[in-house]
Amino acid sequence: MTLRLVHSKDNLRGISAIYAERREQGSLRRIVLSGVVLVALALGGCAALGGGTPQLDTYDLSAPTAESGPRRGRLQVLIAEPSAIKALDGQNIVIRPAPGSIEFLKGAQWADRLPKVVQARLAETFQKSGRFGGIGKPGEGLAIDYQVIVDIRAFEVQVERGSTAHIVLYVRILNDRDGVVKTARTFDANVPVSGAGNDPNVDALDTGFREVAAAMVGWSASVM
Repeated sequence: MTLRLVHSKDNLRGISAIYAERREQGSLRRIVLSGVVLVALALGGCAALGGGTPQLDTYDLSAPTAESGPRRGRLQVLIAEPSAIKALDGQNIVIRPAPGSIEFLKGAQWADRLPKVVQARLAETFQKSGRFGGIGKPGEGLAIDYQVIVDIRAFEVQVERGSTAHIVLYVRILNDRDGVVKTARTFDANVPVSGAGNDPNVDALDTGFREVAAAMVGWSASVM
């Protein structure tokens, strides 16, 4: 039997086109893979050079144990979220190098927005005192008798005063049943910063806050 190879111009053109397409696909695949490898190497180089987001020291405040005193029966007290100017309404820790000038403590932040942190620790301080029937925050469903409304007027380290933690909280006691402010008072504290770095600055702020929070509980129980 004789086998015949059939050749034609159309067949040759078809075969040539197939090989050309395969060569183009192979070239494109090599280009794509080369690009992926280059991107991976570039990202690895950035990580090796420390190009990631720098880690910040994150701080919380502590809730003091207030002095014991007469229990106020079944009073239900709501701790509202404090108000504050924009510089104090975030996670930055404020440093005041001079009057009218504000900076932020480098490499440090609060665990949450400062008003949220202050609210949480005030609520904990009121609860630990055992002097009230119930303590809550908005949305917790308590039948409220009084609200403790706080305005954060200062929460900073003042450098011009020899590095002193300065805290000022303006507090109003609101009768939740008639919407009348029963009384109001300003609480403040000044605590020297002992040492350099983030920890001593925050320690001084925490000490000042604990002084103010403890005094606030005793006063609130006496006026409600």
